[in-house]
Amino acid sequence: MNDPSTKCPFCRILRGELPSKKVYENDHVFAFEDINPKAPTHVLVIPKKHFAGLKEAQEEDAEAIGRCHLAAAEIARQRKIEKGYRTVVNVGPGSGQSVFHLHVHLLGGRHLSWPPG
Repeated sequence: MNDPSTKCPFCRILRGELPSKKVYENDHVFAFEDINPKAPTHVLVIPKKHFAGLKEAQEEDAEAIGRCHLAAAEIARQRKIEKGYRTVVNVGPGSGQSVFHLHVHLLGGRHLSWPPG
């Protein structure tokens, strides 16, 4: 069987095979600085369980998705950006998703205009 997590860059970060600037970790999620930040705070929060994205998520993944958002809120508190930040989940290549391991972008530390991109 072909395990997609063996080549997934985020799974490789979790296994310590690729470097990252860790900002948060608990039993369920791992968060690290985005290598191409779009805001002063641009952190990626990933579940430790591999699944490709929101459209591939199953009922049993609901808790992992929620935990990613709760971790993003905790990081926002730690960084004192609670007055305005955004969480984003890109779904599919047409939205800009380029790594197919569900991840939540936490963006903040500057004014975020609407509508986004």
